[in-house]
Amino acid sequence: AVTVLDAPSLFVCALRFYKKSVSVGEKWAKLPKDMKLKVVMNSTSKEPHDFDDVRLVVATQPDKSGMHKKVSDLFEIGLGGKVKEKHEYGESVLGKEINAKDFFKPGDFVDVSAVTKGYGFTGPVKRWGIRIQTRKDKQMHRHVGSIGSTVTRHVDWRVPAAGQYGFLTRTEFNKRLILIDEDAKNATPEGGFVGYGLPKESVILIEGSVPGLTKRLVRIRKAIRTTTHAPVDVKHISLQSKHGK
Repeated sequence: AVTVLDAPSLFVCALRFYKKSVSVGEKWAKLPKDMKLKVVMNSTSKEPHDFDDVRLVVATQPDKSGMHKKVSDLFEIGLGGKVKEKHEYGESVLGKEINAKDFFKPGDFVDVSAVTKGYGFTGPVKRWGIRIQTRKDKQMHRHVGSIGSTVTRHVDWRVPAAGQYGFLTRTEFNKRLILIDEDAKNATPEGGFVGYGLPKESVILIEGSVPGLTKRLVRIRKAIRTTTHAPVDVKHISLQSKHGK
């Protein structure tokens, strides 16, 4: 079983320079006219003379995906190598598009990060899975049996309590990348995916499940816990499904 991710190209908006992990400047490219961002572009910033790290500031292009979204997501991408190499590569792609095929290949292991489904404020039973109390227990049933000792006089952080459940960033490690297909039609069931539509450009197939929801940003990076490469024989994988699974 695989998860199909819509993977249109990313637009490199800017270079962000760091000195001792503190941002010291940005260099922005000219953005496409139809691109909408939630942040205001800092057009007065200039490239600093002294820095020890360079990162890419990239924006998604939802108009090239299958979902109806207008505002682009903006995030950073770290680069590998020496500072001079990072700077040269950043300058070469500034104002251009980058694709998944430029960094990954089938058989690679990747780490996948996304924000999980949010449930808002929930009680300890749903949040932590504790046992529901018996029928004669203080006439309260969906609560923790004990909040700890009377001294010291505070509630320990290990005690299950009500609070925010879900809408948290989660990362799953060592997921095998099965396929990167530039023609989304090859990995799309007839009629498109239920609740999403038809991907327009390239798609990524990842073995198993990934965190996050439909139409939510999913970030992929090279696996940090392994350097294993497991070749994939895509001839034995069925990409067509009537139910979009």
